Amino acid sequence: MSPTVTRPRSATLRLAAASLGLVMALSGCVQSGRTSHPDNFEGSVACPVEPDPSITSTARIAWQAIPNGDLVVKDLELLETCMPNADITWMKMNSGGDVIQAFGSDSVDISQVGSSPAVKSASPPLSKDVKVIWVSDVIGAAESLIAKDPEVETLADLSGKTIAVPFGSTAHYSLLTALGEEGLTSDVRVINLATDAILAAWQRDEIDAAWVWEPTLTQLVETGHPILSSEDSAGLGAPTFDLIAGTSTFIEDNPDFLRMWTQVQAEGTRLMNEEPELAAVSIGVQLGITPEEATKLLDGYQYPTLEEQAGPELFGGDGLSTAFASTAEFLEQQREIDALAEDSVYEKMPYADTIEEVAP
Repeated sequence: MSPTVTRPRSATLRLAAASLGLVMALSGCVQSGRTSHPDNFEGSVACPVEPDPSITSTARIAWQAIPNGDLVVKDLELLETCMPNADITWMKMNSGGDVIQAFGSDSVDISQVGSSPAVKSASPPLSKDVKVIWVSDVIGAAESLIAKDPEVETLADLSGKTIAVPFGSTAHYSLLTALGEEGLTSDVRVINLATDAILAAWQRDEIDAAWVWEPTLTQLVETGHPILSSEDSAGLGAPTFDLIAGTSTFIEDNPDFLRMWTQVQAEGTRLMNEEPELAAVSIGVQLGITPEEATKLLDGYQYPTLEEQAGPELFGGDGLSTAFASTAEFLEQQREIDALAEDSVYEKMPYADTIEEVAP
């Protein structure tokens, strides 16, 4: 049974992003001739707000190869520029499953994570006290089910076939939703593979389809074709998001860091919406692709602005908490979690205080 969730209105999320009141003219700031190597940046972009050297927090931040404002923030070293005396470490995660393990072992303070693994982290048996502090994007066609056989046109055509997906990810949640809706849960073989392993298995003809994201998505489409996307599963009542979550301990102990972090994330999102060509330079460097290729990836997502983050459909209302509760119910039905947490856990997962503080 699919969970019932009110999907954020796409028209609202497509509103033009408003700046923080400080226009950041990147022309001449982003290095020309940059190669596709993340260490090739000289940190020449100014902080979008007044830097705060008094912030001395130690932050272990995990990132994923997802084309959103968090990658821009990382690439332009905005956090380091805005908080020059903070000790910031970036760690790469390949999937939501990696993030779940990192939160479980207390080896990360803040991480990019999909909505499904975020809920999984907060639910038994892990029951980690994590809070969602930002919505990086609403996932659409950027996560899709790609089939190899040209004669496969629908999900039903994959009956008896093998589908790969990273378990614990938003793609896994979308796949399970679609299979449940079609009554195919027991008719296909779903296997757990990381994105790089999916590509290898695809090339060896070991799988028939995969629900995956970029950059693996584009690589599979070269010899396959999409038949469903996360936009379709959202239409079934199961929207998915890429979020940024943090441990409650870190959030409570570092309010000044979180305030600056939120303003910087808002700038990263502003660039995605208002200056996508410039943001694509950073996305391309971090993903190892050209800016032109990076630009094409952005169509599969919607990037909520700071004002929209504070609005009733996200942190300013019960939109997120309702989505988290419904995600948990679905994960329990699929035996992806041991049991549901108390209702208050999902109600309190969205941490709105800092967003409300810095929003215009």
